[in-house]
Amino acid sequence: MNQVIDAIKKDLEGKLSDEQMQLLEQVLKKHLPDNGVESNTENSKDYLSMFISAKRVEGCSDKSLRYYESTIRNMLEAIGKAAQNVTTEDLRAYLDTYQRRGTVSKVTLDNVRRILSSFFSWLEDEDYIVKSPVRRIHKVKTGKTVKETYSDESLELMRDHCDNARDLAMIDLLSSTGIRVGELVKLNRDDVDFENRECIVFGKGNKERKVYFDARTKIHLKKYLDERTDDNEALFVSLLKPADRLQISGVEIRLRKIGKELELHKVHPHKFRRTLATMAIDKGMPIEQVQQLLGHQSIDTTLQYAMVNQNNVKESHRKFIG
Repeated sequence: MNQVIDAIKKDLEGKLSDEQMQLLEQVLKKHLPDNGVESNTENSKDYLSMFISAKRVEGCSDKSLRYYESTIRNMLEAIGKAAQNVTTEDLRAYLDTYQRRGTVSKVTLDNVRRILSSFFSWLEDEDYIVKSPVRRIHKVKTGKTVKETYSDESLELMRDHCDNARDLAMIDLLSSTGIRVGELVKLNRDDVDFENRECIVFGKGNKERKVYFDARTKIHLKKYLDERTDDNEALFVSLLKPADRLQISGVEIRLRKIGKELELHKVHPHKFRRTLATMAIDKGMPIEQVQQLLGHQSIDTTLQYAMVNQNNVKESHRKFIG
């Protein structure tokens, strides 16, 4: 802002008296605060900081908060305006440039749009802006893809291939409960109720829910715990000493290794969750109960699993049409 004012004063030098020049400077400073780069940056930083604080109070995880912050910060830096001055055209141009990178999927692009919509809707609700500029930017059409699940044969091959009690118990627990890998690594020994074959997990936003496991999981999990000599409270620990709590990356690496050795396609933790959900839906479990089992906040998320496996559609076609 100061650079702009100095340039205007220089152009008018000799044409205005000192008193007029001082008055001009005062008027310019009063009406140009939002056009200065420094002011833009500071205002936007304040709004972003307040928005992140609001999301933290709502219970968003640290991982989600970091994603929100980086996504919004990247947008503000690219557009170069104060948040309250960003227009719909600015955002369309930004999203178009973001998409042209070539490596960005439509799902990722729509995630960015949703986060920006959340930010500007919050600014509108808090009366910092009159209307969110994202309102006229519609959902990105992503299309539907048929996502893979594990076959019964693949699950048995993985179980037979395990060379230690931990991996076997881990695969059993993932496949019988459908819990997220982040929930798996947070589990402690005390969270497991062997008598009732259930355990308490903490999902997204630290929401607590009960999940259930089968008799085979119970046997393999007890065997694994009986073999352990460490005093770590974690349900799953590293195989090498010291026995530290197993991390998400550790689970992913181990499953990827098993999949590679068995020449199975895309072995990863979330596929167990998708497999359980698909199986439950195919066998007629009410969608509301599947939602509760998976810990989904919205039933729309659960409904996506109904499109995964077409076996039920095929069987119905044969029964009613074929």
